[in-house]
Amino acid sequence: MNTFHANRRALCGAIAASALLPAVARAAGAANASAWRPTRPVKWVVPYLAGTGPDNGARILAEAVGPLLGQPVIIENRGGAAGNIGARQVARAAPDGYTWIYSAAPMAANMRMQQNPGYDAVKDFRHIMRLTTSDVLLVVNPASGIQTMQELVARAKANPGKLDYASGGVGTPSHLGVELFLQAAGVQATHVPYKGASELVNAVLGNQVSFGMPIFSVAFPHVQGGKLRALGVAGTKRNAALPQVQTLAELGLRGVELTSWGGVSVPAGTPDNIAARLYEVFSQALKQPAVITALTELGSEVSPSTPEAYVQAFASEIELTERMMKTAKLQPL
Repeated sequence: MNTFHANRRALCGAIAASALLPAVARAAGAANASAWRPTRPVKWVVPYLAGTGPDNGARILAEAVGPLLGQPVIIENRGGAAGNIGARQVARAAPDGYTWIYSAAPMAANMRMQQNPGYDAVKDFRHIMRLTTSDVLLVVNPASGIQTMQELVARAKANPGKLDYASGGVGTPSHLGVELFLQAAGVQATHVPYKGASELVNAVLGNQVSFGMPIFSVAFPHVQGGKLRALGVAGTKRNAALPQVQTLAELGLRGVELTSWGGVSVPAGTPDNIAARLYEVFSQALKQPAVITALTELGSEVSPSTPEAYVQAFASEIELTERMMKTAKLQPL
């Protein structure tokens, strides 16, 4: 955490410097900008605990977007219920541009995993854009003695059902992803659900479970620090931050390609000029070298999308969740 805060201080300085654009450039930007200008601080609800990967990423972007909007962007953590508490709050907020949500893949997955999440991820929000993507890592505690994916699979085969794995909760990507892995590897393991990605990682750090599959941005700092060992990346390609770690497909475990993503959304009914302004300032922020560096150091990949593509990402995630639930033979909670 000390490294993160030091990096944030450096980032703030870099952002402040980049905000001192020539007058001509500022005038050109103003001419092309939509009319909305906030007159008070904006609240960005992050439906996860402080200190998690999504929270850290949102704070980096808030520092960059605030000066572009001319108002502070205040992060409000509303963790709990797999992100549903924060999502419900924003779904019911006034569509005036002053309340945003850090929207992410679990928000879409909950539409199938839960019978009544308390919101409709498609109808209750206006999705501005995807901001970043993050891979999923399969990790173990070094104290387990497991060095490679082959060793994990061999141990699981030698001890059917005796290995256990942590997830961020029943039906979360960290649960369904492991079920896909187990199917691909032809092994069994016992599911131990926790409350969120942070608890998942803490369980592996404490050697309370055999392994887990958290999102990259949450696990990465611990892998860097040598407290977790990454055995594989559940992505379509290796992650640039850990190029030595093979994908599960490279390791012969196909069909386990998961990508977590996060973005920004606002309540449905938000006017076009506000949505356009938010798309503009976030697009500008994601081009700042200091922002790109800071997000990359968290293990995230800057991956901006159009609003239309972000809406499609929600639809695709809902379909993917349906398929994974069938594989894991799960029913909505």
